[in-house]
Amino acid sequence: MSNTSFSTLNLRTELTENLSTLGYQDMTPIQTQSLPPVLEGRDVIAQAKTGSGKTAAFGLGLLNNLEVKRFRVQALVLCPTRELVDQVAVEIRRLTRAIHNIKVLTLCGGTAFGPQLGSLEHGAHIIVGTPGRVEEHLRKGSLQTADISCFVLDEADRMLDMGFEETLNKIVAKLPTKRQTLLFSATYPDTIESMAKRVLNKPVMVRVDASHSAQSIPERFYKVESNEQRREALRRLLLEQQPSSAVVFCNTRQEVKEVSEQLQQWGFSVLALHGDLEQRDRDEMLVRFANKSATVLVATDVAARGLDIDNVELVLNYQVAHDPEVHTHRVGRTGRAGQTGLALTLFSDREAHKVAALNLSIDPIMDALPLPGKAILNAAPPTPPMVTLQIDGGKKQKLRPGDILGALTGEGGIAGKDVGKIQIFDTKSYLAVARNSAKKAYNKLATGKLKGRNFRLRQIG
Repeated sequence: MSNTSFSTLNLRTELTENLSTLGYQDMTPIQTQSLPPVLEGRDVIAQAKTGSGKTAAFGLGLLNNLEVKRFRVQALVLCPTRELVDQVAVEIRRLTRAIHNIKVLTLCGGTAFGPQLGSLEHGAHIIVGTPGRVEEHLRKGSLQTADISCFVLDEADRMLDMGFEETLNKIVAKLPTKRQTLLFSATYPDTIESMAKRVLNKPVMVRVDASHSAQSIPERFYKVESNEQRREALRRLLLEQQPSSAVVFCNTRQEVKEVSEQLQQWGFSVLALHGDLEQRDRDEMLVRFANKSATVLVATDVAARGLDIDNVELVLNYQVAHDPEVHTHRVGRTGRAGQTGLALTLFSDREAHKVAALNLSIDPIMDALPLPGKAILNAAPPTPPMVTLQIDGGKKQKLRPGDILGALTGEGGIAGKDVGKIQIFDTKSYLAVARNSAKKAYNKLATGKLKGRNFRLRQIG
């Protein structure tokens, strides 16, 4: 038996058996290091990048100690964004599906407050939420904390980046002093260290090296002399690689806007992700990119934190990150879950010191590659393989993925292989369909019925 097997842990039988059905056999490095002290009830600080398996690490810990028959809020998990809240809640529900009657409730801003009050009145075992909305419920007395024994801060550095420190302090002040606290963070700056000293009690510190395999994520560097050449380099490299899914990282919001506008002028299917977006627009944008109905996502580091998008083929650093850990975090967006990927970085003489600080096995400056020749400019930008359709109905209208799939693939419909992701939100649903079947899919849904009624439909990408 491997010493990284989940069966070596002191987990309740239902959790172990469910892990086997999910195909979870061996623990990831962060799980191997953090789960033993978590299961012992110790406070833990764990530094690991997104995609390392940290949700299962704290999820298994809080589920293992849960008293199911005690229908009280026993665990509180805070995440910086609504999409990360949803991802964490889905994963916890997957981990607990062999244990009946455990209720996981999400509390996020950007959604109606009233329905959340009703859900809280009906009770829950685990709350997963964003700091602002959780603090609001605590302030109004609708969320009770007396029985909370486990408190989790996920993507803690991102929460501080977003200005939630005061809100987090207010939440901590409302929690029982006798509790287990688990802090997970991709980086460990001074602000996190300071908060950890206030919030945790004699924590165990575990850290997983955020490096990635050069075999799964090869890195290439290209030297540019001016801003004009940098833009031209970006265009040529995207045309050469022809990715169906690429993330371009910039260092500021303004650069995100300028780069995305330029790419759009060149004919690329591009989305711009930055902090000025309303939550609804952000959600829709991420759905489109995850669906592969847009090819390029241009983003800042802060905006991109907490994203969990599979199969990103290419990461392109339009500018070198200010910190080596941030560079590693960017590159780790591709090559996830055993997939291969590619990371390209543009740098100038002024950024050479940042490149040297990356401590790579190659010398990026000496080994910088030549850009593709001008002939590549004759190539057409890649066409997104999918289209996203939006339905004006969701969970509140009792829509389920099966209803949409059935309507699409029924008599006279499209083939099941042409249907991609189906995501159901409170009042909207999104589905990805192959581009060559988009018109047929649209007509099938527009002229048919879901749950015995008609819904408005539009193509958003």
